[in-house]
Amino acid sequence: MGVKDILVHLDGAAPGPRLALAADLAQRLGAHLAGLFVVDVPLPVIAAADGGGGLALASLLEELRAEELAKAARGREAFEAALGPLGLAGEWRQEEGAALGILPRHARHADLLVMGQPEPGEAAAMALLEATLFASGRPLLLVPHAGAPARTGRRVLIGWNASREAARALHDALPLMAGAEAVTVLVANPEDTPGAHGEQPGADIARHLARHGLPVAVEVVTNRELGAGELLLNAAADLGADLLVMGGYGHSRLREWVLGGATRTLLREATLPVLMSH
Repeated sequence: MGVKDILVHLDGAAPGPRLALAADLAQRLGAHLAGLFVVDVPLPVIAAADGGGGLALASLLEELRAEELAKAARGREAFEAALGPLGLAGEWRQEEGAALGILPRHARHADLLVMGQPEPGEAAAMALLEATLFASGRPLLLVPHAGAPARTGRRVLIGWNASREAARALHDALPLMAGAEAVTVLVANPEDTPGAHGEQPGADIARHLARHGLPVAVEVVTNRELGAGELLLNAAADLGADLLVMGGYGHSRLREWVLGGATRTLLREATLPVLMSH
């Protein structure tokens, strides 16, 4: 089955790159595009007997809410402007509440979630991105805040370690790779996972991709000096890739997700669109 529902998350940051990619994918794949903005400001609570402090807090929270509503209005304007010229079917969604719960819920009713990469230092936005990757159950296309291409899926790099997460990400990315000019499977340090790759690391998954009509090549790299995330980013730059596909790795500890090293690196330092699945 193909991608028929795409959800793009808007949050007040510059929406241009992620909107452009989401709209292009919706047009190419014949998908419905929805834009979601979550007004995530606590409802004001007025303390009656605190000498007026509760009223001041309520006033502050209302100001913050008004700012978020203004951002939502600008996001909707940009979203509708992106749809119009392409004649795309789409809808605007807006909710108030905790984004940590609302965004994954909406994502579960889509085939693909598109999110923007937070700027450095935006801790809350990064926490939302990380939580949604693991909680949504859907593939997440991360769009870098700078240098994102207008189209993705022509030259694809796949980070392959033969894990469950990598297999799921690759399957989720197949519709985006249709018609690709070049697909490279990168296997880094295969000796670290003995028995996972078969006799020839990368050969089995390359045959699978070739049966999908994709022009695929395999690169096996042994490098102990760089982490997997750095290896993938370097390879993507060398190949001129416009899409990186990889599993999203992490484990839950005391109700918080602890990210794997490569996942953490790519979420923070990606220089090209990255499709991750967990």
